[in-house]
Amino acid sequence: MGPGRRNPTDAPCVLIVDDDYDARRMYSEYLRIKGWTAFIAGDGRTGIDKAMELVPSAIVLDLSMPRVDGWTVLEHLRESSWTSAIPVVVVSALEERDRALQCGCDAYLSKPCAPEVLWLQIRALLRLQANGRTAQV
Repeated sequence: MGPGRRNPTDAPCVLIVDDDYDARRMYSEYLRIKGWTAFIAGDGRTGIDKAMELVPSAIVLDLSMPRVDGWTVLEHLRESSWTSAIPVVVVSALEERDRALQCGCDAYLSKPCAPEVLWLQIRALLRLQANGRTAQV
């Protein structure tokens, strides 16, 4: 396994990229209660860096952020061979579902979004990926 790669039997590792402190805290705490590992990034630039370093099981991404927005983050994630296969769940207050899906996210949830709904969505994506039903690089 390369740097940042985990054993497939390890608990899922999720990177939450959102400039909203309350959203980051709420989602990360809920995922940890479920036994998962959660990392956070408060802006898009940090999100890209952490995604490359951690190569998480999934990424939760807001679209409206300072410095580097979620659209740019999504573009970088899909262009890199290290991160192109990582499921990305966009959680945003913007009404841009179709555009976000066209740009490469795997799921779109509207804010406000309950942490359990987010967890269920990520769990479903990871199950599909484990069963080989998602695109592989």
